[in-house]
Amino acid sequence: MNAKPVIRRPGENRGITLRGHPMTFLVTGEDTQHTSMFDWTIPPGFATGRHVHRVQEETFYMLEGECEWHVGDEVVRALPGTYLFIPPGVPHNITNVSEEPARVLMTVSPPGHEHYFEELAKLTASGTPDAKAISELRARFDTDQLSALTTRA
Repeated sequence: MNAKPVIRRPGENRGITLRGHPMTFLVTGEDTQHTSMFDWTIPPGFATGRHVHRVQEETFYMLEGECEWHVGDEVVRALPGTYLFIPPGVPHNITNVSEEPARVLMTVSPPGHEHYFEELAKLTASGTPDAKAISELRARFDTDQLSALTTRA
């Protein structure tokens, strides 16, 4: 962990490309011991698949677009300004239900989930990922997969 303040200016896009869209790493485990934060552009039709974290808690704040979250037994149609906090143990799924990219500000605590996204970007770079590889990746990053990750190429 770095003990210095972190300042990211527009255009400083440290992060990855996931299915052709940027995920900017705003703060990571290199910077803090408490949380990671991402500016995530979600491609049209992308769905995380229903999953649950044993330890991690997540927050999401919709900046642009329209997504549908399944959180526990509730379905949330998320438009800009929608905020979600998902504690450990709550099954959830995120789907961009529109024909346009959506953008969310996302935090994950504790930090380190940036490494999951780095590996996911590699697995999805050439199309729909192998279900077994995704399952193994998720198991290493505090994620129990309950349904398949899906995406339109």
